[in-house]
Amino acid sequence: QAGRLPPLSGRVYGRRWLVLLLFSLLSFAQGLVWNTWGPIQNSARLAFGFSGWDIALLVFWGPIGFAPCFFFMWLMDKKGLRVTVLITSSLMVLGAGLRCVPVSDIEIRKKLVHGGQLLNGLAGPTVMNAAPFLSTTWFSPDERATATAIASLLNSLGSAAAFLVGPLVVPPPNGTAHLLSLSNTRHIKDRIEAMLYAEFGMVSLIFSAALAYFPSRPPFPPSVAAASQRLSYRRSFCRLLSNFRFLMIALAYAIPLGVFSGWSGVLDLILTPIHVSQVDAGWIGFWSIVGGCVVGIAMARFADFIRGMLKFILLLLLSGATLASTWFTLTCLTTVTHLPLTTATLYTSCILLGIFLNSSVPIFFELFVETVYPVPEGISCGVVTFLSNVFMGVLLFFLTFYHTEFSWFNWCLPGSCLLSLLLILCFRESYDRLYLDVVVSV
Repeated sequence: QAGRLPPLSGRVYGRRWLVLLLFSLLSFAQGLVWNTWGPIQNSARLAFGFSGWDIALLVFWGPIGFAPCFFFMWLMDKKGLRVTVLITSSLMVLGAGLRCVPVSDIEIRKKLVHGGQLLNGLAGPTVMNAAPFLSTTWFSPDERATATAIASLLNSLGSAAAFLVGPLVVPPPNGTAHLLSLSNTRHIKDRIEAMLYAEFGMVSLIFSAALAYFPSRPPFPPSVAAASQRLSYRRSFCRLLSNFRFLMIALAYAIPLGVFSGWSGVLDLILTPIHVSQVDAGWIGFWSIVGGCVVGIAMARFADFIRGMLKFILLLLLSGATLASTWFTLTCLTTVTHLPLTTATLYTSCILLGIFLNSSVPIFFELFVETVYPVPEGISCGVVTFLSNVFMGVLLFFLTFYHTEFSWFNWCLPGSCLLSLLLILCFRESYDRLYLDVVVSV
């Protein structure tokens, strides 16, 4: 199964890159809007009167938005990409607009911000699940993993951009409580407002572009697999839930990625007790995700070039993630382990963890699709990201009660990575979709 693929009877179009770009920008914007508040939590508490519970809930709207996940999977299966993308982007425009409504009453303003974050969360199922569907619909078999990687990782890059943009645009509160002047508070509020307007403008622009041009599918399919008949929505679910191998890798993906997403969303809260500043926490979050995107696209390119290596790549990435998360957790327990707690060790362990886990996402997606073919891509990946958000939601739910001490949260990371590694070790891989493309098209 290794080696280059033979040329296929399908046809690819140059406009596939434009479709990929539009979808990736939408995905980027959703991640950016979701992670608006975490990196500037201290400033947001001052300007909008948010409590710690509010900040946790603003992150929590992301996984809550996955509640209608199965509706969006059905929509993509029945109506295609264009309708799904337009509904998703209109929800994002509405959400970003709600956060900008200039109301003087602080309580009403808070409710509008929470409502906006929820609407943006509802866009999550599409931007996280549709990547493999898009890559199969538009790209040839030797470009599929790369296209999946770009489309799925841009959402994380949007979250990373929030770590950078937030602290750069919005100044942190200066001095102690009694020294905070009214003008300083006003200035911070104005900067947050400016950022919200800018995000609204960006989301509206992407929606307009998708409305003007975002076709559902190309005139001719790019491969045999893209043209083949898929299982119905109901039969797909029966197939997935009765497939033990799929359930194994679904858990191997959902547990560590769910824990890591929740942990990243409140990284600033976790690093504050060990005296890491808001700006440093932002940079750590930023570089861990950017590194993951770069390595993820490189790994996907490698997987496209040498087929049949998905399990091997995942074993490497999850071994690295287990080691990096253990290092970070032990470093935070300085009183027990006496490991050096420096900015350099924190940066290195967090960034390595982010690189290993983020870059595994597109590889997992391709493996899901290969394992359960002919289940439609959107359905298999939808079930898995739904599971991942359930784990993230459960973790953030506990966080709303146990938010004074974080060592338990840090220990969840190495535990989840190790469990995932063991599940993948026991997993027997198969490449049903690739086999069809290679054998039938020859």
